[in-house]
Amino acid sequence: MSNITAVIARVVVADLDQAIPLYQGLSGSEKVNRFGFAGVELASIGPFLLLAGPDAAAYANRTATLLVKQITPVIDEIERAGGQILEGPAPGPNGDRLIARNPDGAIFEYIQVTAAAETTHHGELR
Repeated sequence: MSNITAVIARVVVADLDQAIPLYQGLSGSEKVNRFGFAGVELASIGPFLLLAGPDAAAYANRTATLLVKQITPVIDEIERAGGQILEGPAPGPNGDRLIARNPDGAIFEYIQVTAAAETTHHGELR
């Protein structure tokens, strides 16, 4: 059984309000969960995580956000493969999170979604 429960595409946009309708149409989801983190405005829409604001460009190097059941096995696999934990694990708005670089250079954010967030939001970020 996979530890990964969902993959979320990260998209840096100039303006959340302008971008949201397109991603609602693409995903077929009217639900938009807006929140802020580390000086960035975010909107979660289906499988998309939109990032905006002056600090958003600093997060453009991340390939995707992966929702996981447990953070510990992720750390073990990344380190075993010769990758590097860049940040965390640390609490985030949706659960414990970490940033890791794989040996091939790909950078991913991993979030261990809390049971309450998963149940309430069906795996979507708040």
